[in-house]
Amino acid sequence: MIGALILGIVAGAIARLVIPGDALEKLEGWKSWLATIVLGLVGAFVGWLVFTGLLGIGDSDKFDLGGVVGAVVGSVLVLLGASWALGRTHRTA
Repeated sequence: MIGALILGIVAGAIARLVIPGDALEKLEGWKSWLATIVLGLVGAFVGWLVFTGLLGIGDSDKFDLGGVVGAVVGSVLVLLGASWALGRTHRTA
């Protein structure tokens, strides 16, 4: 349980740093922390589905600290999808 929370914080924070102007940028305080953890946990699951389910890479443990790369990739995908769905991405010319 603690490992999943740490993974959620790390993966969610990295995804939010990589994607400027994301759907969660207006959140502050505990709501921002909670959204980051949830983003990371959902991203870890999505990363596990992509790498293990589709590509056959990895193991059967969804929330492990060894899967940080997959969790970050999954979190970025989830954040991009949420930002796109809410129409909050910054568009450049």
